Amino acid sequence: MSEISVIEVKSAKEMMAFITFPMELYKNNKNFVPPLIAEEKEIWNPRHNPALQYSEARLYLAYRDQKIVGRTAAIINFKEKEELGIDKVRFGWIDFIDDPEVSQVLIEKIKDFARKKNIPKIEGPMGFTNLDKSGVLTKGFDRLATMIGIYNAPYYAEHFEKAGLEKEKEWVEYELVFPEQLPEKIIRFNDLILQKYQLKVLKFNSKKEILPYVEPMFKLLDETYRHLSSYTPITDEQIHTYRDKYFKFIDKDYIVAITDSQGKLISFAITMPSYSKALQKANGRLFPFGWWHLLQAGKRNDRANFYLIGIHPDYQKRGITSVIFKEIYEVFKQKGVKYLETNPELEENKAIQLLWQDYEPINHKRRRTYSLIL
Repeated sequence: MSEISVIEVKSAKEMMAFITFPMELYKNNKNFVPPLIAEEKEIWNPRHNPALQYSEARLYLAYRDQKIVGRTAAIINFKEKEELGIDKVRFGWIDFIDDPEVSQVLIEKIKDFARKKNIPKIEGPMGFTNLDKSGVLTKGFDRLATMIGIYNAPYYAEHFEKAGLEKEKEWVEYELVFPEQLPEKIIRFNDLILQKYQLKVLKFNSKKEILPYVEPMFKLLDETYRHLSSYTPITDEQIHTYRDKYFKFIDKDYIVAITDSQGKLISFAITMPSYSKALQKANGRLFPFGWWHLLQAGKRNDRANFYLIGIHPDYQKRGITSVIFKEIYEVFKQKGVKYLETNPELEENKAIQLLWQDYEPINHKRRRTYSLIL
């Protein structure tokens, strides 16, 4: 078998090959959801990705017989070291054919990069920050991927373990089927919570009305998750980036926001119609017809994805999650949504998982990162 060579991505042509390799690798897989090519390009452009202001990244392509057989990216998040004292190279965007020689060469490239930077640890798959996609899929290969989840074949984890990497973090995802009717006791309980704490559920008449709450929502995310050991605060630049990237997909009716008696945001949740099938039809491009498929998915859909939730620490364990879910239920019933898929949540984050406990959640996907001390 011929030798494998690895190059660093430098040209626009190589960048396009890097982005589209998974689309070729999984072109016959009914559960793979391709990203939008234009958005993938922006990830590696400092003008569009503020994380590059405090990070260093290298992209690599593996070739055999002049054909691409794998890819990966090596990333250093300097803010992570400064604020958390964590010194590691993150690796992500890693895909490869089912050949241990290929995966081994890619991992060795990441290890070499870490050694040259005098960094003692590698971990992945993960992106630049906590809000990027993380984890190799270890359960749920037969389920349709979501817009914010990584999809991969079952052999990835086997290759990582064969290369000497060990499990670092674990995420779980759930699927819920909505009941035809909410129990009366849940409705009464939610009314009592709102009255007891003098809370108000906001109703938005237009997407424009949401804009003033975008920054407070991200600040609330910091308050919600800062106790987690791996969490780094979100910068103002990141807030603007995520707003610009995802705001076009948001439906005002799918956002739940709760304020206290002073009008301060104390909780929010963002769900969206599932765009997975629409993205498959778009096949990486908004034009000429990709935009139409996304538009239709937003109008008619029996499936939704849960993306973000924030609850101020002062209101956690006070029944607020029940209020949020009741509001989500009412919107979904009106929209004809029957299924909800949660975003990946750390296995130990039991507080968030309590949100689903009354709705018979099915743990249909799992994913994890792998690490190695050099």
